[in-house]
Amino acid sequence: MTNQQTAISNQTPPMPRIIVIQLSLRAFVCGLFGLLPVIGLVSGLHALFCWRSIRRRYPNEWNPASDYLSWGAALAVVGLAVTAVGIPAAVLSIAVYRLQAGQ
Repeated sequence: MTNQQTAISNQTPPMPRIIVIQLSLRAFVCGLFGLLPVIGLVSGLHALFCWRSIRRRYPNEWNPASDYLSWGAALAVVGLAVTAVGIPAAVLSIAVYRLQAGQ
């Protein structure tokens, strides 16, 4: 076996490009829904899962929808951050309001 054949056999098989595009677009749509506080928690996590799986399994694969993938992950992170900060802030503000109303 030549060096070129050995190098080719050691590479992971290429992912069908349509699957990469579909997962990238799915990550974008889930990232958009992930912007909704609380409601978008699951879809935001799914967008991050899609992003991670594409980046991990196919790091050198050309992805024509890579901008959608990046935006989907970014939107998901923003949505999860809003949920993580917004829920405790809402609970604290309701607690403070109840304490002030009781006086």
